[in-house]
Amino acid sequence: MSVLPLVFTSGWASGVNAYAVVLLLGIFGATGLTDEVPESLQRPEILVTAGVLFVCEAVADKIPYVDSVWDSVHTVIRPASGAVVGALLAGQSGSLPDLAAGAIGGSTALASHAVKAGTRMAVNSSPEPFSNFVLSTAEDLGVAGVITFAMFHPQAAAIIAGALLLAGLLMLFFLISRIRRFRRRRAQRREERRLAGRASRWPG
Repeated sequence: MSVLPLVFTSGWASGVNAYAVVLLLGIFGATGLTDEVPESLQRPEILVTAGVLFVCEAVADKIPYVDSVWDSVHTVIRPASGAVVGALLAGQSGSLPDLAAGAIGGSTALASHAVKAGTRMAVNSSPEPFSNFVLSTAEDLGVAGVITFAMFHPQAAAIIAGALLLAGLLMLFFLISRIRRFRRRRAQRREERRLAGRASRWPG
């Protein structure tokens, strides 16, 4: 069976939370749930490191503006992780060239990372902090659910990941357009107030 669906799904998930992907895949492999996970991801030091970094991300990802800084730092890390995980999965399976799997995993991770980072920037424009917590929790649960589902139904999980990626890109486009309109209207109102204040000072 081709490992392509799992590579694509892990790439999408890596763009959202790379540490959760490494941690989950390593646990699934170490417990014997699947033989698709290479031993390099099952090593105790890898699992411990991924677990610690996952906790750090779980905290940082729920704090307004801190999450955007964290996303900026991970602009390279998440796509690189998606590429490495994809190549390792392909090497373990032997059904897909490592280079192709790395390209698929990395590009998919980059796309989902762009959705995550862009959405967070849009959410941070809201004055209340609860949206960040809710969105971050939903992302964590979504990654865990989709990766777990991929262990048993890789093709179906890949379809779900593709649908989530497409929906995220559409939502991001919608949010960006709304934010731009909002900023234009706010700038226009500021300019109108400025002109009105100038007119009141020099009525002639």
